Amino acid sequence: MSSEWDRPLRDLVELTPARQVAAGALARAKKAAAQRGYRPGDPARRRPLADTTGSAGPGARDPQLIGSTVGGLLDQLGGTSDQVAGVLKHSWADLVGPEVAEHCEYVSFSGGALTMRASSTSWATQLRFLAPSMLGRFAADLGDGVVVEITVLNPGGPRFRTGPKRVPGRGERDTFR
Repeated sequence: MSSEWDRPLRDLVELTPARQVAAGALARAKKAAAQRGYRPGDPARRRPLADTTGSAGPGARDPQLIGSTVGGLLDQLGGTSDQVAGVLKHSWADLVGPEVAEHCEYVSFSGGALTMRASSTSWATQLRFLAPSMLGRFAADLGDGVVVEITVLNPGGPRFRTGPKRVPGRGERDTFR
């Protein structure tokens, strides 16, 4: 006599067809990939490692210099910092407008941070208020995300910290108490 235990499991339980199981797994994988931002047809996000067999020189897995790494990142973002700095310096009056250009000057641009110097402290305050609209203008003219921060410096004046007119004590600051 044959008992339940002698019969194959597929006879006792109705199994889901293999094709349906595979289709469900594929659908779950596609959904998980879409949630992580992957789309069909997108290029691979990771650079393949260079073949390191048989070469005596530096490979892709070796530590890289910071300059080449940052340069590669800037290339991916759409231009090097020096190129953007050149455009900012060359067309400063066109980018900020003629009236603003009369009262501020380009100082430097590095890593998305633009530094400018105002001609007076009142213009420095005014430029700090104008910074968000200037960021919008730079995004429209240079590209989104190129200039991400604006620093406005006060005008530089003479400092009497050394020299023949130097007096010990608080000096020039003592009149502004």
